[in-house]
Amino acid sequence: MRRVFVAGGAGFIGSAFIRHVLRERRDAEVVNFDALTYAGNLANLADVSADRRYRFVRGSVTDAAAVAAALAGCDAVVNFAAESHVDRSIHDATDFIDTNVRGVHSVLTAAREAGVARVLHVSTDEVYGPATHDDARSEDDAFRPRSPYAASKAAGDMLCHAFAETHGMGVVVARPANNVGPYQHPEKAVPLFITRAIAGEPLPVYGDGLQVRDRLHVDDNVRALLLLLERGEAGEAYNIQADNHHTNIDVARAILDALDRPHDLIRYVDDREGHDRCYWMDWSKLRALGWAPTYDFDRAIEATVRWYAGNRAWWEPTVRAGAFRGYYERQYGARLAGAQPYRAQ
Repeated sequence: MRRVFVAGGAGFIGSAFIRHVLRERRDAEVVNFDALTYAGNLANLADVSADRRYRFVRGSVTDAAAVAAALAGCDAVVNFAAESHVDRSIHDATDFIDTNVRGVHSVLTAAREAGVARVLHVSTDEVYGPATHDDARSEDDAFRPRSPYAASKAAGDMLCHAFAETHGMGVVVARPANNVGPYQHPEKAVPLFITRAIAGEPLPVYGDGLQVRDRLHVDDNVRALLLLLERGEAGEAYNIQADNHHTNIDVARAILDALDRPHDLIRYVDDREGHDRCYWMDWSKLRALGWAPTYDFDRAIEATVRWYAGNRAWWEPTVRAGAFRGYYERQYGARLAGAQPYRAQ
């Protein structure tokens, strides 16, 4: 891997991957291609912006010509570019179809035409739909997406499979669990809870709060992603899971405890539409490559809380901005007006 093209590199996981590659592969160059939508932020990469091995190109994966031009000369491709917030996809799925389906096609086509040997596409555990510990999903299981976001990601996965089968491309698909860590946009559950708790404001918890998610620290995730880029089998998919499964109410309480805030900041609000109860994956294929997580649940949450508490200058402008406040009011205003107080469980 001499020069890697990273689509969506200014986002949460993409920026963590770029930092990891530049730190761990001293001979590698990175081209960061990002549209800088609301969730993309070049401040995420301030510490590498002066590195001569790093170059930023602004552009959208839906612009096939721009992708092809920026990708020229690269010998590996990693696609993080995606609309990723389930709540937003419920309101309007248009951008999700454009980026998560058409964008994947643009990246795959450009990589094929440029003769790129390795393509890693970053997907999600949500393509499988609900699953439990006793019915964990393996990579060959059928997709049963239940949100517009998950459906768009499933379509992108199938395009990757089709290009690998039809064109013999060296495409690998990664399906990580829910990530936590630095630089995640405050609309997502964990940073939303943290930033609200720091401000002493109510934490909106959907439904009964007993939805179960695995919390995979982003540093563990990007270690797995680099491993898959370099050693994953072409045409295969790999689940990435940390086995840090906890309910959303457990997460909210852990955050409040870490910040020494009372649990009565929690508010139970009306659940979102089509909310999956639990995700669980079998990650034995990745384990066979020698990867294992280093963050357990407590360490992942504590480290994430500590970062947001120490980096208010990064997230406060976002949560104060009119666009975010408008989104928050639309998503939670009426729900909070009818919210139920916290009850110990």
